Amino acid sequence: MPRLSPDALAAHPPPAGVALPRYDRARLSPAIVHLGLGAFFRAHGALLTEDVLNARGGDWGIVGVSLQRPDQRDRLGPQGGLYTALERGPGGARARVVGNLLGVHVAPEDPAGVVALLAAPETRIVSLTVTEKGYCHDPATGRLREDHPDIRHDLASPDAPRTAVGFLAAALRRRRDAGLRPFTVLCCDNLPDNGALLAGLVRAFAARVDPGLADWVAEAVPFPSTMVDRIVPATVEDDRAEVQAATGLRDEAPVVHEPFRQWVIEDRFEGGDRPAWELAGAQLTADVRPFEHMKLRLLNGAHSALAYLGTLAGHRTIVEAVGDPALAAYLARLWAEVRPMVPPPPGQGLEAYTDELLARFGNPAIRHLTAQIAMDGSQKLPQRLLSTVRERLAAGLPIPALALAVAAWARHAEGLDETGAPIELRDPLAPAIRAALASGGDAKARLGALLGLEAIFGTDLPAHAGFRAAVAGAYERLLASGARAAAAG
Repeated sequence: MPRLSPDALAAHPPPAGVALPRYDRARLSPAIVHLGLGAFFRAHGALLTEDVLNARGGDWGIVGVSLQRPDQRDRLGPQGGLYTALERGPGGARARVVGNLLGVHVAPEDPAGVVALLAAPETRIVSLTVTEKGYCHDPATGRLREDHPDIRHDLASPDAPRTAVGFLAAALRRRRDAGLRPFTVLCCDNLPDNGALLAGLVRAFAARVDPGLADWVAEAVPFPSTMVDRIVPATVEDDRAEVQAATGLRDEAPVVHEPFRQWVIEDRFEGGDRPAWELAGAQLTADVRPFEHMKLRLLNGAHSALAYLGTLAGHRTIVEAVGDPALAAYLARLWAEVRPMVPPPPGQGLEAYTDELLARFGNPAIRHLTAQIAMDGSQKLPQRLLSTVRERLAAGLPIPALALAVAAWARHAEGLDETGAPIELRDPLAPAIRAALASGGDAKARLGALLGLEAIFGTDLPAHAGFRAAVAGAYERLLASGARAAAAG
């Protein structure tokens, strides 16, 4: 079976039902550099860019940068950047070949080369999906963690960075020194006010290296905020087999996604220079916050809660978890707590939104692993769940469903599900979490130590008697009855 590549595509055209690029790839230039080239961006931002190129043409090529491992480069390089996107819905699947990816760089192998790529005049947008932990910040406060080992390295060696923040600062400094206009920095991660947050992190880093650069960044560099939404499970071998059957070509780097997609973008770009993403259905707006707020609290918060409770109950995927009547009933109660704290975006009804979420979670064609969603909980809880907790407590409102989600995170962190099977703790704060659990005492003492982790819960929630009591009660129910019984209420 030939492997997907430009030559193979020409020699072995896929069946008529497989969509192919309709533009001239030779016209593309490295206009967008994307940091953190994983499955999500290739199934979301790159696909909307592909739709714009198919509709209008242009030169909006994408160059990916892997900040840690060579895996993506090694899979996509032999394919000339081509890959297959497989859309799976309840009615079946359809495949398309995506052509706008020009290449992939591996930052640890050549950090100076990545800085040069970002600083090149051809680069007009630098976008990012590096996950919450990739910003090296304190999720409870939003501040740059100057004690983070990689940030310390980048401050000491600013021309050979390791972090996304370090690469942005190094490239922007070079652009400023060369008298070039800045690129637009487009954060596409699930962080509140993600553009403003990243701008603050870059300025804080720059101030330590070159105070004048921090001033220039504040004055000249656009950091528009975005809200991204599409369920993109990790690719497995069965997915590669399905793509091969659909296209007649072997693809080592396909992505799988649901039909739904949403991209809300603050329309603030250097010189107004951007792809016409609105042609592909993106919503360009002056204020992303209502959309971001809704998605973080209602979708991402529910995803995390289902991931922890579902894993404890032995469910491997979100579709399994939401198909459990006890967890589905819990989800309805969780959304009933969260919706009153979420101002709806213009024209959006929140009950209709959560009804649609329930249908998306229940899409049997998408196997989104609970373990994938549960990882990095220390970075996710503050914005997905704890912000709503704080607002309800401040309003004197109860938090039983939210408290159960926090208690399920604590039980999950202990490393065993209810059958005694091990749960891997994958979290940047894993050493601190393990130290809290090992601090001695009974289950109540272990929970108290976890809730005392300031990097996650701040200083206010551990001191709030109502919060601690609600989580402790939920935790006791989990211990006594298990996740399904606790979720059933």
